[in-house]
Amino acid sequence: MNQDPGDSLFDALLPEQPGEWAQSLAMPADAGHLDELRGDGPHGLATPWADFFEHIGQEGLADLNRRAENLQRQIRDNGVTYNVYADEGGLQRPWSLDLFPMLVGPADWAQIEAGVHQRARLLNAMMADLYGPRELLKRALLPAALVQGHPGYLRAMQGVRPAGGTWLHIVGFDLAHGPDGRWWVVGQRTQAPSGLGYLLENRIAIARQFPKAFAGLRVQRLAASYRALMDGIKAIAPEGENARIALLTPGPYNETYFEHAYLARYLGLMLVEGNDLTVRDQRVFLKTLGGLEPVHALIKRLDDEWLDPLELRADSTLGVPGLLQALRAGNLVLANAPGSAPLESSALLGFLPAISEHLLGEPLAMPSLATWWCGEDAALRSVLPLLKGGVIKPTYPRSGLETAIGQALGARELDEWSGRMARRPEDYTVQSWLPLSQTPTWDGERILPRSTLLRVFALADGTGSWHVLPGGLVRLAPRGQLVAAMQRGGSSADCWVLTDGPVDHATLTQSQPSTFAIAQQKRPVTSRAAENLFWLGRYTERAENTVRLAEIVLDQLDGEEPGTPALLAWLSAVARENALVLPDAPDATQSSRVFARCLMANLAPPPHDPQAGSSFSVGFNLGALKAAASQVRERLSREHWKLIELTHAGFMGSAAQLAEDAEYATGEAQSMLQEASEMLAAITGSQTDRMVRDDGWRLLSVGRHIERLITLSRALALGLETGSLHEPAGFEAMVALFDSTITFHAQYQQRRDMVALIDLLVLDPDNPRSLAWVVKTLRARLARLGQNVAPQDAEFARELPDPAHWSLTELSHWQRDGDGQRRWSALASVLADCEIAAMDLSEAIARLHFSHADRRSQSLSA
Repeated sequence: MNQDPGDSLFDALLPEQPGEWAQSLAMPADAGHLDELRGDGPHGLATPWADFFEHIGQEGLADLNRRAENLQRQIRDNGVTYNVYADEGGLQRPWSLDLFPMLVGPADWAQIEAGVHQRARLLNAMMADLYGPRELLKRALLPAALVQGHPGYLRAMQGVRPAGGTWLHIVGFDLAHGPDGRWWVVGQRTQAPSGLGYLLENRIAIARQFPKAFAGLRVQRLAASYRALMDGIKAIAPEGENARIALLTPGPYNETYFEHAYLARYLGLMLVEGNDLTVRDQRVFLKTLGGLEPVHALIKRLDDEWLDPLELRADSTLGVPGLLQALRAGNLVLANAPGSAPLESSALLGFLPAISEHLLGEPLAMPSLATWWCGEDAALRSVLPLLKGGVIKPTYPRSGLETAIGQALGARELDEWSGRMARRPEDYTVQSWLPLSQTPTWDGERILPRSTLLRVFALADGTGSWHVLPGGLVRLAPRGQLVAAMQRGGSSADCWVLTDGPVDHATLTQSQPSTFAIAQQKRPVTSRAAENLFWLGRYTERAENTVRLAEIVLDQLDGEEPGTPALLAWLSAVARENALVLPDAPDATQSSRVFARCLMANLAPPPHDPQAGSSFSVGFNLGALKAAASQVRERLSREHWKLIELTHAGFMGSAAQLAEDAEYATGEAQSMLQEASEMLAAITGSQTDRMVRDDGWRLLSVGRHIERLITLSRALALGLETGSLHEPAGFEAMVALFDSTITFHAQYQQRRDMVALIDLLVLDPDNPRSLAWVVKTLRARLARLGQNVAPQDAEFARELPDPAHWSLTELSHWQRDGDGQRRWSALASVLADCEIAAMDLSEAIARLHFSHADRRSQSLSA
């Protein structure tokens, strides 16, 4: 509902009554749930919310839909995604973020902070005990089956003492606000807690929508906690302040990969995958173009079992062989230390009160929901009659069991659950049901309450103490549902922690960075990143070339004058060479109309079968470009990545519409190709002007120019073979393919002779599309790589043809063969040398720089 100050609703309210206006649009919370919006404050609203709406004002309230649209646009523009494996179309689904933040007042936050701080200390102490003296097991404070019987208990970690005695650096706690106003712990995440990146993006996005409210409500900032985490890791790392820290990700197909890249960029860390690392002499090294470089600390974003295929899951391709040995040797800080999976079991919550008294000598400051592990006979007997009012959860991960909410089950289903639990009681844990508090959300017309779960993070500072990050990741259940989970269609919200004291304006910026820290800012190029940058360059150029070629073919075939046999032969040959038509398509010389239809039909694979059609169609090339870019997303600006996504999505959408037209309208195809060409020009501009000129960029450039040299030299050779260059239309088509039409006519007026063509397209040192310019650029890039990376690159440069030896007189010389046809032997020889040299160079670079990369790397077909 787009409100206008002239609407009757607004006319009926005075400007000083925004709280009353908000209340009039707010639906009440469901019975039994705490209503976060309402309370004892003015106008029937809780004090934080009354203040929030006062800061927005009536004009701001009238503008909520525009702000919501801006928010969604910002999420799309920033490429914020959350991958949902169960959703067929869910890969890289846009992140769902509500317009209103969740507000937590100072009193509530004091309760949360004290409870979370204590629990972080408790869990760290438990890890030290479980992998040390095991007093908790000996005193029966914790059943052995919940620890040693847990598949995530790692015997390889027994007796290990991590650096600084810190087992856990990042701990996430899922909290619920109960109907009585108390905060309860529902669960905890210790292996690789997700959310630290998403909550940062949420904070930036929502603060931009309500800047006055954000400042006026004194919302506490987040940077100090992140800085404490980084300082803490450096304090205990082997190299101290000069430690190299990286963030270990499973890769771009992980559901939360966006936040891995986002968090790495925010913290100034290298984002690495397992095959970027290797272990030598019990030390971890990063595989770079320049050789092996040490890594002293890793923040991991994959679960423990995948970390080391030598000692954990042998089938893991995500981890690093020997990683645990480096950890045990004291040469690596791993955040978090492996082995914490048993702490994530829901069954553990029921034992924590006694454990806290034993390890810390103090009761729990924040309660957990009442929890029964059914592996104990007494607990099973007592909980079976209570299933209707509880939540049944699996005790161990990957048991194949799902969570069931008792109140959603019928009598027969409850009996079936009771039978299963009686047969395998240790597999089940029952937790009491707590109606989640409901926070206000905006749906475009009204303020609707939705059930809320808040994940709060404790971050270690390396000195034995913890920072509780003043904020969190809010998860909202879909309206009318009981479970707040992103995988079940939930959404998120920002969390504003309000303070009565000063707002902390600390930043991550170091006031006096060390010399080593400055050197680290020039991040090394990993071998995996280098390979994907190389192919990003090749597929960007390949996409540009195939788009331009498809435009030329359709323009020539759709002209008023029928093409000559020589021109049609060249169009057919060059289209086949670049896989714009399938092998069984007839030549344009047989039927130009059928040939054009075949080309348009093959522009992109069908959406339902991306493997169908040509493996080098325009759509395939754009998809391959996107795939390579996704592997190095942390190296690309947001604008660069957005352009790549929009180009691929836009072209595939247009191709799908074109396929629905039985006539395959040439005008529509030309329009979509023109749009793709313009977008690719913008992508090229981003690669040229907005990427650091490091060795990774040089390999990207090498990839582009290898592709350009292969395509253009082969197209020119086909022009000689078919004789199309001796005809005006064929001559103009070749100049257009080299993207040199304007330059040619400016320099040579109306000349259409081979001497002028050779001078501009082969020899011109200032034309970035001439073969001489391409070869010269390749030689320069390789020479620089030879200085920085490997001397062999300089040798590759010397093996390329040398344009200094090319002569216009010699290349322009021709002779007639026995059929009376003109043969340009010297030019044909140069073109063949260029094509072969480019292909050989691609293979040589792959052998030198990429051959060690494992089978999962994104090395795409040449």
